[in-house]
Parts: sequence; structure tokens; C-alpha cells
Amino acid sequence: MTHTTRRESLQMAALAALGACYRGPIRATAPPTTTMPDAPAPDPWVLWYEAPAATWTEALPIGSGRVGAMVFGGTESERLALNEDTLWAGGPYDPTHAEALAALPEIRKLIFAGRYREAQDLAKSRMMATPLRQMPYQMPCDVLLSFPLVAPVTGYRRELRLGTAVARTRFTSGGATFARDAFASPVDHVVALRLTADQPRRVGFDLRLRTPQAAQTAAAAFDTLVMHGKNGSASGIEGALAFAVRAQAIATGGTTSTRDGVLSVRDADSAVLFVSAATSYKSFRDVSGDAGAAAEERLARARQKGPERLFADHVAEHQRLFERVGIDLGVTDAANLPTDERVRRSGELDDPALAALYFQYGRYLLLGCSRPGGQPANLQGLWNESLDPPWGCKYTININTEMNYWPAEAANLAECVEPLAALMNDLTETGAHTAKVHYGARGWVAHHNTDLWRAAAPVDGPQWGLWPTGGAWLSMTLWDRYDYGRDRDVLAAIYPILRGAAEFFLDTLVEEPSHRWLVTCPSLSPENVHPHGTSLCAGPSMDGQILRDLFANCIEAAETLGIDAPLRAQLADARARLPPHQIGAAGQLQEWLEDWDMQAPEIHHRHVSHLYALFPSSQITVEDTPALAAAARRSLEIRGDEATGWGIAWRLNLWARLGEGDHAHRILRMLLGPERTYPNLFDAHPPFQIDGNFGGVSGILEMLVQSHSGVVALLPALPSAWRTGSIRGVRARGGFEVDVAWKDGALDAATLRGAPGSARPIRYRGQTAQAALGPRGQARVWLEGGTLRAEATA
Repeated sequence: MTHTTRRESLQMAALAALGACYRGPIRATAPPTTTMPDAPAPDPWVLWYEAPAATWTEALPIGSGRVGAMVFGGTESERLALNEDTLWAGGPYDPTHAEALAALPEIRKLIFAGRYREAQDLAKSRMMATPLRQMPYQMPCDVLLSFPLVAPVTGYRRELRLGTAVARTRFTSGGATFARDAFASPVDHVVALRLTADQPRRVGFDLRLRTPQAAQTAAAAFDTLVMHGKNGSASGIEGALAFAVRAQAIATGGTTSTRDGVLSVRDADSAVLFVSAATSYKSFRDVSGDAGAAAEERLARARQKGPERLFADHVAEHQRLFERVGIDLGVTDAANLPTDERVRRSGELDDPALAALYFQYGRYLLLGCSRPGGQPANLQGLWNESLDPPWGCKYTININTEMNYWPAEAANLAECVEPLAALMNDLTETGAHTAKVHYGARGWVAHHNTDLWRAAAPVDGPQWGLWPTGGAWLSMTLWDRYDYGRDRDVLAAIYPILRGAAEFFLDTLVEEPSHRWLVTCPSLSPENVHPHGTSLCAGPSMDGQILRDLFANCIEAAETLGIDAPLRAQLADARARLPPHQIGAAGQLQEWLEDWDMQAPEIHHRHVSHLYALFPSSQITVEDTPALAAAARRSLEIRGDEATGWGIAWRLNLWARLGEGDHAHRILRMLLGPERTYPNLFDAHPPFQIDGNFGGVSGILEMLVQSHSGVVALLPALPSAWRTGSIRGVRARGGFEVDVAWKDGALDAATLRGAPGSARPIRYRGQTAQAALGPRGQARVWLEGGTLRAEATA
């Protein structure tokens, strides 16, 4: 008898998924049609197109968490735009400003006197980082392949299969059908490209490595090219990183050779290309690694495994995480259109499956750009084609980095948070230095941006950068890491980070003169301008809201761990003196201490910072604080729905928290439209920023399952457009997992899983039932005669 393990089953399924590409000839198929056939698409988790990518935002992303590429899918040529997550400009540096602490009292004095412009001018000259800008994320090179095609191309199709994380290009030319399959292995951290044809001796290409970096390419063997280079300098900080890229072709049949920086394969039956990349980065303070040896070691491991095992391991690891969550929002004929056409016509089509595809694509992207051992997702995740990308591709921590991780816990990808936790652990060191030099304070601080080198000082200009609450907001992501799983070991690991963030504010909060509230000063409401024509102010609403959460979570953590009683008392006293939520004359939730909202120059500003208390926090809820929820709703109405990509995504989450399913759905359709979604489903700020993708995933989750305030809410913002559907594998705060199905717009059935003997209140349309989990750690929830019921599963 043969026994097959689950891992072996996954490996066999993985091999089957590539079919003829790995095991034999390819049968030609008819080209895709733009008409809508009656039968639904067989695999809903596929992006597909009828033409090669003409631009970077049409190419398809693959990523291992550390190395990735954009695949263009050309016929006479192929471009793999390569990325490695530690290749940033510059090197270790200290951006603190030696005059900051001396200037701080005068800046505060000017702000409290209402002399905001003078305060901003003084801060600009004496409190900002040196250099003023942080380091940008950079690309190493493009891998370019050219092919000797002479006949017209027919039957073209390129696709990205989310279930196996494979980008495939397929077409017929000169009587042969060609296929290329690309993936980035999260196990071995190499990019692999398999090239096949259904006729012998038809596979051939020339490969070059093209880079804007200072680099040289040479042959390392008859089948291998190697590039060695150095990263760029920026803002006066010299490049200190070495990087290396290796490309090796292993052909079946034919000939392989290298000459003058070109790797050539001729007359082969098939070929596999392995590409590895590495830098000398070891930590934000250490760049002494051997980039060449690291790239060579990764390539050698891939070569030793061989393409079939490499691919099987890749798929098994990808599916281990990707398959945890399933979603069905309904399918119409529109699902059979090419993906770019679905986006282009999204305003006119009834296409609920596009939202489901966007949801799973967002989970796919997070898996591709944020895995344990690598760097966190930056403004473009992992993928970037420039040495000087928009906003430096940095970690913008006044919303964008946090939004990147909003869906991680609920979408059952908790492991993806580990790179961010590692970054924050680094920031406790660099941020402690900044706290001391700039504020004379304990603990640690980070402002509105950081980079690979963990710079923590205020950058860009005081009107954007002099916001000391970025690190405190990041800490909320770590609290979620604990809150969803309730693992005491996780809490013990993150507590020093929370404590350091809180200690900084115990030392830096000051008393404002009118009400004697404790406020941040100087600060700002990201990135808005108040009626006095500047951004700097004291005590913006967002700061108080973030600190209310930070202090409460730090207190709970210390109580749970049985430590730091004196600190808990200090935090409780300070928390009680934070400014309360205020409702302004227009019925809105105030953005500042003063009722300035209706006089602000940008009343429709992209940021909705003062609504943090509604989402991602739960300080304001429809059930518990209805007056404040109504004020938050009024603020949303004043701001308007139109914004940047990520701005629309935040509004989507906020309307879902208000229980406004149809309004949330209208916003989601805006997000999925061609103005805010590129043909490859990347979010358009514009330009591309990946946070909108992740914010969209979070918003869809919030429409279907919410788990704040100690309650699991089922279908709290279900839109009328999603009449029947289901979602499974959603994580809920408190250590639970939820499956829920609905039919004809109403709850059909739900399952709650967790620790045996645990319990959780379940809410549905104003009704609450207590779900107690049985010995198998499960409870079922349903409607009976319109009444919500719950019982343990035996």
C-alpha cells in the first residue's frame, strides 16, 4: 500500500498544475474571446489577458517575500523586472538634528500663542532631519530575453494564477505552441522561468541583464551570467551596499553559451532559467554581507533541487497560506472577460466576482511581499522599476504602512506581519536615539516615514514630517498581532515595544492652556492644513485617539503579564487627561482641538485622520457611541467619497464600520474602476501604491465580518449587490475563526471555531446570541424563524 502525506499530495497537485509545461507536449487551444460564454470561468483566481504588457502596471507580479519580478509576457521578447527587498539607496546614517531639543520649547510656545507660521519656520530650520529626505527603494536590474520568432503569433494568452502563484505566457508561432511559466519561490528565494514548446528544438533565446545602477556583468560559466554592482547615493548619503544578480539557464538539448554579456540558448527542447539576487545588507547598521556568495548559494540550491521539486515546494508553501481563506460573492458572465476589460468596464458590468478576485489578489500580494525573514511591504510592496520611485517607495507610517497590514490578521495571513514587527524592533533603537536628541525623552519615537536604515527623525518638511505619532500607530498593528490570537508569548514579545512607545509620550505630552488637557506639541493632522495656512498645531484629534489606544493596550498588556504596576498607574492618569472626542458646529467629528474643520482649505482632503477612532480603532461604534458615530458619518459626508486610491480604501472601511453596506459597495466600485485600478489590478494612487490594494481587502472583510468590542458581527455591511455568497477562514479577535454563508441577502449559516470551552457573543442585525464552543472547539450559528441561534457542535 502506498501512503501519501499532505505535503506529497500538494507536490503532486503542483506538478499537475503546470501540466504539459513540465511533463510533455502542449495542445494548442483557441484564442480567448471577448464575448461572454454561458459557462463560468473554471478557476476564479486567475488574472488573464489577450496581449503582452505594454507598461509596468500591466505586467504581472511574482514575489517570494524577498525577491520578485514583474513579468511582461512578450512574444519576441520577455522582460522580468527584478527586485530584491534590501536594495535601497544610501547606507547606515543618523538623521537627527543636534539643535532640535533646544528649539522645542520655543516651537511649543509659538504654537500655543497661535503663531503657527513662525513655529513652522523655526521647526524647518532647527528640528528637521539631516538630510531632509530619506533613502529610496531601488531596483537591481531587468532580465531581458529575446526570441527568434519570425511567424505571426496566434492564440496568445498570459495569466497569473493566484492559487499556484505562477505567471504564464502561451502562444502559437510558426506551427509550434510556446509556453513560459514564471514563479518566485518563497522557500528558495529565486525567480524561475520554465520555457517549453510542443515541438523539439524550438526553444532558444538570448538573455541580457540591464541596469541603471553602477554595475558590471560577466560570464561565470558557459550557462551563467553574474552582475555585481553598488547601490546609489541619495541626499548626500553615499551608497554602501553591494548587490549581485545571477542568471543561469539549464537547457534540455541544444546548446548553451555566454559571450560579451549575453547568455544564449539555441535549438533546445526546453529550458529553465534561475535568477537569484542578494545584497550585502545584514541589518540597518551592518552592510558587511557577501552579496555574491548569497546569490550564488541561492542559485546552487535551486539547481540542486531541480525545477520540479523547486516548483512543488513553492506551490506547497504558497497554498499552505493562500488556501486558508475562500470567498464567493457570486458569479456572472462578466467573469469570463479578460481582466483588463473587466476593470475598464467595471462601472457598467454586474461583476461581483471581480471584487472577490481583487480580495484574493490582495492576499496574494501580501504573501509575495511580506514574509518572515524579509523586509515589510513598502509603498509598492516589493515591486519597483526605478532608482527614484514615487515617494521613495518608503514606509510611510502616517497611514500607508499601517494600511498595508490592515487585512493581515483577519485574512489569515498573520505570519506576514513578522517583517513589520522586526522593523519596529529596530525602530526601538533608532527611535530611542531620536527621542533623546530631539525631545530629551525616554522610550522611542518615529515620525511619518522610515526606510531600510530605520531613520526615525522628522523628514520632508515640518508640514508633513513633524508628526511624532507614527511609531505609536505602528504599535497598534502589533497589538492586533496579539489580539487576534491571544497568545501570551506574542504579548511578552511585543510588550517592550508598546512600553517604549508609551514612555515617550509620558515624557513629551504637555498641558494645553485652555482645558489643561495633555496634548502632543508640536504635531499635525496628517497631512492636512488648518485655517491658519500651516499644518503644525497642538493636540490634533488623531493623536489623542491613537494614544488612547496605545495607553489602554499597554495597561492591559502589563496587567496580563503581571508587571509594571507603577507604569500602569501613570498611563491611566495620562489617558484620563487626553482630549475627548469633540463634535463641531457642523455636526462633524472635529479634526483639531479647535472647530476649524469647515474653514480648512482642503475640506475634501484625502486623509481622514480624525476618523481613526471609528476605523481602524473601535473607540467609536454605532452600537456603543451613536452620537459620535453620527458625527463621524457627517465628517465622511463633508470629506466626500472621491480620493486617492488608498484614500478611497480608507473610506470603504469607515462606511463598512458604520454598517452602510450599499454605500461601502459604491466606494468599492470606485476603487475597482480604471481611475483607481490598473489593468494588472495594482492600486492607482495614482501612481501605483500598494496600500490601496490592502485597504480594499480590509474593506471587503469589514463588510462581511467584524470582531471589535468583544463581539463577532456577521454581515454587518452586506450590500444588496451581493445577494448570495460565503466566506470561510476569517480570523476574529479573541482567538476565533469564522465561516459565514448568506442567501437572498440574509444569514444562512455560520461556524465559529476556537479553543474548546471558549465563547463569544455573535451579532447579526441587532440580535445577539452567545456562541459557546464545544469540545471540538466549534459552534454553529443560524437563523430560526428570524431569531439568531447559536449552539456548540458536539
